[in-house]
Amino acid sequence: MWRLLVIPLILFVVSCGKSTPTPAEKKGTPCKVVRVIDGDTFTCTLKNGEEIKVRLIGVDTPESRVNPKLERDVQKSGLEREEILRMGKIAAEFTKKLLPEGEIVYLEQDVQKTDRYGRVLAYVWLKDGRMLNEILVREGMAQVYTIPPNVKYQDILLEAQRKAREEGKGFWKSGF
Repeated sequence: MWRLLVIPLILFVVSCGKSTPTPAEKKGTPCKVVRVIDGDTFTCTLKNGEEIKVRLIGVDTPESRVNPKLERDVQKSGLEREEILRMGKIAAEFTKKLLPEGEIVYLEQDVQKTDRYGRVLAYVWLKDGRMLNEILVREGMAQVYTIPPNVKYQDILLEAQRKAREEGKGFWKSGF
């Protein structure tokens, strides 16, 4: 008797077309990775074909190119320019491994949609449901860099940073 009820239900579910969205799809707007610029910035293409530059919310990776921020980081950290640039290149490579060209990621925004440079601000969800921003911090490739009002995942990022420091992961080994 129960088979008579279950079989039509299974056929109905299978015939509905779209599969159940992944956790990442539920979180944000899909975007196809074009290229990684540095550890916390990349470009991707929206469904409508528009290419956008995305800056990860709540994290900061070392600079991988000479620019004014590099000079500020030298003063603030006491590290040599070359050391910061070396770490920046490592962070960029780490991000490239997580964001290969053509990969679909999902962008979740917070209160502010763009920064002063016109970059889209986002938490980036990988197709497996993990948040890129958190991975970078947890693996010691980035520090927490919260700018209110974009604080939705601040507690998660701070906890990831605490653990990374305690475990001496990534740049925490070298005193970043």
